[in-house]
Amino acid sequence: MSLLWYLVRHSRWVLVVALLTSLVSGFGNAALLALINQALSAPADSITRLGLQFLVIGIVVLVTRTLSATLFMYLGQKAKATLRMHTIHRLGEASFPHLEKQGAAKSLAILTQDLDQIVIFFTSMPTLAMQSAVILGCLVYLGYLSWPILIAAIVTIFIGALGFRLVNARGMFHLRASRRREDDLVKYFRALFDGAKELKLHRARKQAFIDDTLATNVEAVRVQRTRGYVLYAAAASWGSFVLFAFIGITIFVLARRFVPVDLHVMSGYAIVFVYMIAPIDGVLSAIPNIGSARVALERIEQVNAELPIEQTLDAAPATSFDSIALEGATHSYFREKENEVFTLGPINLAFRPGELVYLIGGNGSGKTTLAKMLVGLYVPESGQVLLNGKPVDEAHRDIYRQHFSVVFNDFYLFDNLLGMRVDGLDQHAQQLLRELQLDHKVTVKDGAFSTIDLSQGQRKRLALLVAYLENRPFYVFDEWAADQDPLFKEVFYKRLLPELQAKGKTVLVITHDDRYFHLADRYIKLDFGQVVEQGSGSELQAAGHHGATQSHAGHGAFAAPEAAT
Repeated sequence: MSLLWYLVRHSRWVLVVALLTSLVSGFGNAALLALINQALSAPADSITRLGLQFLVIGIVVLVTRTLSATLFMYLGQKAKATLRMHTIHRLGEASFPHLEKQGAAKSLAILTQDLDQIVIFFTSMPTLAMQSAVILGCLVYLGYLSWPILIAAIVTIFIGALGFRLVNARGMFHLRASRRREDDLVKYFRALFDGAKELKLHRARKQAFIDDTLATNVEAVRVQRTRGYVLYAAAASWGSFVLFAFIGITIFVLARRFVPVDLHVMSGYAIVFVYMIAPIDGVLSAIPNIGSARVALERIEQVNAELPIEQTLDAAPATSFDSIALEGATHSYFREKENEVFTLGPINLAFRPGELVYLIGGNGSGKTTLAKMLVGLYVPESGQVLLNGKPVDEAHRDIYRQHFSVVFNDFYLFDNLLGMRVDGLDQHAQQLLRELQLDHKVTVKDGAFSTIDLSQGQRKRLALLVAYLENRPFYVFDEWAADQDPLFKEVFYKRLLPELQAKGKTVLVITHDDRYFHLADRYIKLDFGQVVEQGSGSELQAAGHHGATQSHAGHGAFAAPEAAT
C-alpha cells in the first residue's frame, strides 16, 4: 500500500479538507434527525427557532456534501494520473529483458482496468465518510437518549463487524484470483486482433480459440468474480440482519423489560433506528469498492516490483567511438517452440568506425539475439561488452545504447520524430521522403508524420528515414530489405549503405540476400549461436555465395530509381 500512502502524503491538505467536509455533512445529517425528533414534541413557540436551525444545517449539509464529492473526485483523477505516470516511468526505465518477460498484457491491464478501480474507490469515499459520520452521530444521539442502549448498540456493531470481516476476507480471495486471470484475458483479447488473419483463414482454429481458450477464461473470471461479489452481498446482508436484530431486541426487549423509557424516548429510538438503515447499507455497499481498489493497488505494486529500474547517467548524445567489442559474451533464453534453452556464444567480435559488416546465417541461428546483445538491449550472462576498450557496466549501459540506430525486423514506427529537435528537421525529412518515393503518401509537419498507415515495405522505408535522421555512429539493419522490391534493394545495398559508410558510420546488416554479400567489408556467419565463419566479402564472392552485379552511380541520400514503388 506504499503507493497509496505516497498519494496521501502528496495530497494531504486536500484529503484532510475532503474528509472534514464529509464528516461535517454526515454529522449535519444526524443533527437534522435530532431536530426532527425534537420538533415532533416541541411547543409551538419553539418551532420557528428549530425551523431556522434546520434550514441553516440543511444548507451546510448541501454545501459540504457537494464540496466533499468534488474534492474526492479530484483526488481520484489525480491518483489515477499519478499511478499511471508512475507505471509508465517504471516501464520506460525497466530493462528490455524484464519487459520481454513480463509482456504487455499485465501492464495494459494496470494502465486501464486497475486504475479505474482506484478512481471508483475515491469516488465512493464521500459516501463512506459521510455515512460513517451519520452512523456515529446517530450513536451519539442514542447515547444522549440512553447510555445502556448505546452500549448494546456498540456490542451489536462489534458482532456484525466480526461476521462481516470473516465473509469479506473470503470475497477478497476470489477477487484476487479473478484479477490474476484478467491478465490472461487481456493477452487473448489482443490475439483476436494480432492473429485476425490466421483466425480468418482457419475456421477450426478460430472456433477453438473462441470457444475453448477465450470462453473458458471468460467463464472462469465470471465465476470467481460472482463468488466474490456474492460473498460481499452476504456480508452486507449479515450487517443488515444484525441491525434489525438490534432494533428488535432494543424495542421489544430492552426498552420494555430492562431499560424502561417513556413514549418520547421510544419514538426517538424508532426514528434513529430507521434513519440508520440507509447509512449502514451505504457503508456496506462501499466495502466492495474498497476491496477491489485494494486488489488493484496490490496488483499495480506487484507488477511494478517485477520491473527493476535500470541505472542511468546523463550524458551528451553519442557522436563517435573508437571501438566496440564483445569478449566471450553469451546470452541464453528458453525457446518454447523447440522446448529447449538456446545459448548464443561465447562471442568474440570487434567493430571499428566506417566498416560495413554483414551478419549471415540460417533462421534461428541467433542473428537478432546477437544484434540485441551488441546494442545493449541484452546483458551478457558471461563475458563483457567493451566501448573504447572499457567494459560497459550497468550505470553506463544506457549511454552505450545511444551509439546505435537500429531498424529491427519487428520494428515499431512512431507517428512523429520524437526526441529530434534540430533546425530544418521538417525540410530534411521531407527531402528524404521524396528520395524514398514516399512524399505522395506522407508529409512531415512539426516533426509529425501525416500518416503511418502504409504497406510493410513503405513503413520500413519510413523507419529507415527515422534512423537516418538520428545520425548515430553505429547502424544496425535487421533484414531491412526483406520486404522491399528489387529496385529498392539495389538502393539499399549499393547506395544507402556505402553512403553511411562514407560518412564514417559503422553498419551491421543482417541479411539473407546472398547476391549482395560481396559488397561487405567483412562478413560474420552464425550457426546454432556460434560464429562459424568470418572473412571479407570478396572471399564470399570467390566461394560463389552470390550473384554479383555491378553497382551503378547515384546521387544523394536514398536516391531511388524512378520506377521504384
